[in-house]
Amino acid sequence: MRRLFALLCAAALAVALAPVGNAVVTPWFANSVGSATQVISVVGVGGSSAKMDVYQRGPAGWDAVAVGIPAHVGSRGMVPQSHDGNLQTPMGIFTLPFAFGTAANPGTGLQYVQTTPDHWWDGDMKSPTYNTMQVCKKAQCRFDTDPASGTENLDITPYKYAVVMGVNPQRTPGNGGAFFVHIGDGPTAGCVAIDEGTLVKIMRWLQPGALIAVAK
Repeated sequence: MRRLFALLCAAALAVALAPVGNAVVTPWFANSVGSATQVISVVGVGGSSAKMDVYQRGPAGWDAVAVGIPAHVGSRGMVPQSHDGNLQTPMGIFTLPFAFGTAANPGTGLQYVQTTPDHWWDGDMKSPTYNTMQVCKKAQCRFDTDPASGTENLDITPYKYAVVMGVNPQRTPGNGGAFFVHIGDGPTAGCVAIDEGTLVKIMRWLQPGALIAVAK
């Protein structure tokens, strides 16, 4: 039943996003994603602009579910290794561990957290919970909540819906955090931004084990 649901979601996404057809293709990341069956590709096209393509692997190989989705990345483009405050989107292959948003779960197969004003992404490099989601009243948080520290309150419009990118899973201080695929139509501080309707369709398609591949 779960496989049927995933196939139906993929079909719905394809219809909505004008796919290239059912031809099997060999995407640029094919040798770098192991056994993953769902990959979101983000390729820079200059400056903070990028294009997003969505791929599903079946018995015959990779199918392009949707291609050419306009996207934006960091205002300073992309970089091989992220660092806090550099306004660049890290390149590489990353997990998509869970999704969140101020709105209710739109139907994603990923774990979903509905956020409130008490939800934060800890960007304090001196904090033991650096680069993780935390829940606390501002006055009771055990990390610096000042935006200058890199911490973000998650109760903001671009995070009506968002998918976490698994950047810096070791949580090495200074190597960056709070990278998401979220709603937006302009340059970001390092995240990937697309329009709301497309993001919701992709979230409904995503299942655990999906990856995002970022390059230029």
